[in-house]
Amino acid sequence: MFILGSAATFAGAFLAACGQEPTAELAKTEVPVGSAVIMDRFIIAQPTEGNFVAYSTMCPHQGAKITVVNGDEVRCTKHGSTFSIVDGSVTSGPSESGMMTAALADNGDTVTASNQ
Repeated sequence: MFILGSAATFAGAFLAACGQEPTAELAKTEVPVGSAVIMDRFIIAQPTEGNFVAYSTMCPHQGAKITVVNGDEVRCTKHGSTFSIVDGSVTSGPSESGMMTAALADNGDTVTASNQ
């Protein structure tokens, strides 16, 4: 167990040292129209058919992770802020600013979100 944990820690440190940016790739068919999917550090949404957008999962209120998708909104469970998947704007809660957008690459059958 120790050797496996050490190898995983080393691999993570190596990738961080190489400056590899985190990304999330997803088949377009996996993102429901009018909703979103949360993948690690990114929210990938399809507000209307064929229109894909991406956001950071970090809540702008206090940096907690946005973890819940409810139709066309996502929610941070720490303090209850909710955001629109259409434009990232706040729809309710204590957050005073919208979600941070992420870069989104269209790869044909897949989309890839990454830090800007």
